[in-house]
Amino acid sequence: MLGTLLVATSMAVSVSWVSPPSGAAAFAETNAQSAPQEPQEALYSALLVRAAPGRLLDLIAAYQARFETAEGQPPRAYMLRHTQGDTWDLMLLVPHGPGAVIMRPSRAPEFDPAWDALVAWREELLVRGPDLDTVRDRIEGAGYYHVEMFVALPGKRNELLGQRRMENDFLRRIERPENLIFVRVGGASWDLFTLGVYRDLKHFAESADVPEEIQEQAAVAAGFDRADRIGTYLRELIAYHNDTLAVPVR
Repeated sequence: MLGTLLVATSMAVSVSWVSPPSGAAAFAETNAQSAPQEPQEALYSALLVRAAPGRLLDLIAAYQARFETAEGQPPRAYMLRHTQGDTWDLMLLVPHGPGAVIMRPSRAPEFDPAWDALVAWREELLVRGPDLDTVRDRIEGAGYYHVEMFVALPGKRNELLGQRRMENDFLRRIERPENLIFVRVGGASWDLFTLGVYRDLKHFAESADVPEEIQEQAAVAAGFDRADRIGTYLRELIAYHNDTLAVPVR
């Protein structure tokens, strides 16, 4: 039960999930100098779910069973578990193939009692994001994620997207992994979200080790007034946002 938004192509869409392989070396090779991710090229569903009280492990097991795929097949859905931040327990990012179109289910709407007992709340978003290979290469082997979700002020959505791209430029200049950017097509109210992908908590925190002089030079080159204005400029563009730290479900 991925929700009311379904996606179809000329062939039936098959959504599955497998555990991404681990390995800091492979991760580092892909993410050390990540290339620009624009423009958005692929369609994804993002599902945020809060489990019924005491049922998180059951919900994880149910999604793992539903998304199971044959060994050796590339992952076509990724599951993240909240550790700090927003109130959801799980985020599922489901890529869809080229030529996908929106459609509604043909059967009469009803709730599956088995799933209904597991889910306390859910939110769904259809987004455009980086191409499928880029997302797979960045996420596979990762062990830590930073999810930032934004609702822009009226008239500021394109400027917000521009700010996110500027921040990626800044990150590249200080040799930090850039964020994957996903832009709303339909569904929930979020205008866009970004996904920061890291080996682990230590890797996430390593930006603090970048000398201030290098940060200042990178910020100005990326178009900001200075490094300590990156966040304040962002807040001029948004009505509200949520930050969540998460780990992969394996």
